[in-house]
Amino acid sequence: MTEIWFYHLETTALKAALPDLLEKTLQRGWRAYVLGQDDDLLEELNTHLWAYRDEAFLGHGLETAEFADRQPILLGKTGGRANNAQVLFSVTAGELPDLTAYQRCLIVFEGRDDAHIGWARAQWKQLKTQNFDMAYWKQNDLGRWEKMQ
Repeated sequence: MTEIWFYHLETTALKAALPDLLEKTLQRGWRAYVLGQDDDLLEELNTHLWAYRDEAFLGHGLETAEFADRQPILLGKTGGRANNAQVLFSVTAGELPDLTAYQRCLIVFEGRDDAHIGWARAQWKQLKTQNFDMAYWKQNDLGRWEKMQ
């Protein structure tokens, strides 16, 4: 069954938190799909993931680009799994694809965006009724993730 983890960003912006989460996904041998509804955000993330750290980069591509099926990380708006991703990262409010195709879904939302928080809460309520295995992670004051009960 798909695990659904909610990540509530309190001290770190999405651009700073996402590369670490993606690195952990790749370390497990999984592929990732980053779902966003905003073209500008996807382009910004596309650029950022190539240069977020001097000594590293995350191989990735846009789902609209050639060889999308070969990418360990795919960024897009459709939720399609051209790269056979095992993990879905939802980073903007919007309709979620069929989650049963994934081993894990991370719903990442920023604490400073009331609309995104409201959307995440609605997703929690809806997904809870579908008996998914769910967890809620929140950043502490130091930016470390803590699993909340």
